[in-house]
Amino acid sequence: MTRAARPSSEPVLLEAHRLRPALSAATPRYQQVKAFILSRVATGEFGAEDRIPSENELVKLCGVSRVTVNRALRELADAGLLKRVQGVGTFIAESKPPSALLEFRDIADEIRERGNRHEARVHLLTSIRADAELARTFGLPPGAELFRAELTHLENGVPVQHEARCVNPTVFPDFLAQDFSRTTPYRHLTSSAPLERVEHVVEAALPEAEVASRLDIAMGEPCLVVHRRTWSWGVVATRAWLSHPGSRFRLGSSLD
Repeated sequence: MTRAARPSSEPVLLEAHRLRPALSAATPRYQQVKAFILSRVATGEFGAEDRIPSENELVKLCGVSRVTVNRALRELADAGLLKRVQGVGTFIAESKPPSALLEFRDIADEIRERGNRHEARVHLLTSIRADAELARTFGLPPGAELFRAELTHLENGVPVQHEARCVNPTVFPDFLAQDFSRTTPYRHLTSSAPLERVEHVVEAALPEAEVASRLDIAMGEPCLVVHRRTWSWGVVATRAWLSHPGSRFRLGSSLD
């Protein structure tokens, strides 16, 4: 269904009670403003070229300071997600068209389609600072904030995948507020931002001790590791390391 066009000269305004994202109280307020804007893009309430509320309007509606709003808008603009036109307003940038992707799916859906039970153990969900390698991966300066998650996916109680993931908080500001024992990072990420590009590298490797322990395998058992990087709104959005026990996993695909 085609979304009705909205005149770009009029800002998108919503009721005040709908503006506050359902985030943890510990989430920084500038991240909450970013989450509000990006969540409205994801639901289609804000579309490409729409003008969003002004800084003053966001201050009143979100109950935050102008400095907070300005930081949120500046970071979204720096990431290419907003366009700021002096004297006119701030607009949602047009998303780049998606390129051809290798098919990849939510592991929870795959397990359930086999008639089995999925569960996840969350080991880590935190904010980190990018080292030199991660900074290069995301195209960010060293020391920039990233979010990191580590969890193990189980099929009928047996570990089948260890997921370590770093996330760009500019694209997914409410990532740390999610309960990944009830949903998956895949489901949250793909429902929150447009997927424009995916990069896959697959290798066989021996797991580190902590990963082997979480997968309940011997240190000497090789894993199939999928290195995945994704882009949204023209910037690197995620970097993931997906480790599968070699004895419990096969990688396959088919093209029609």
